[in-house]
Amino acid sequence: MLSKLNWHSVPVETVNPSMTRQIISGDKLMIARIKFKDGFTVPLHSHIHEQITQVVSGKMRFWFGEAKDQTMDLVPGDVVVIPSNLPHEALIIGDVEEIDTWAPPRQDWLDKTDGYLRKATAK
Repeated sequence: MLSKLNWHSVPVETVNPSMTRQIISGDKLMIARIKFKDGFTVPLHSHIHEQITQVVSGKMRFWFGEAKDQTMDLVPGDVVVIPSNLPHEALIIGDVEEIDTWAPPRQDWLDKTDGYLRKATAK
């Protein structure tokens, strides 16, 4: 089904005190506009979804792999493609706005069973 949306009309969900997000989902793809507060850490996790993260403002430091042996900093304009099942963690440096896209859609985000984020706090 063809649909036109504007981020201003998409509800904002408060996931935890340091993270809000807006979600738009189709049948095979999902996109989220996410805002993080400085110092928040997205805990190490992995998922079957291929993910593309693009930073709009602020800075994110990513660690990749179970041993977190690969590090990557992303600043505004940077985009990273995260393969399916690759463990990753991110530190928010300064307030951050970013856009994440997944295929297929993240059912845990849609049904709010993403406890790894809901219980996480800023350091």
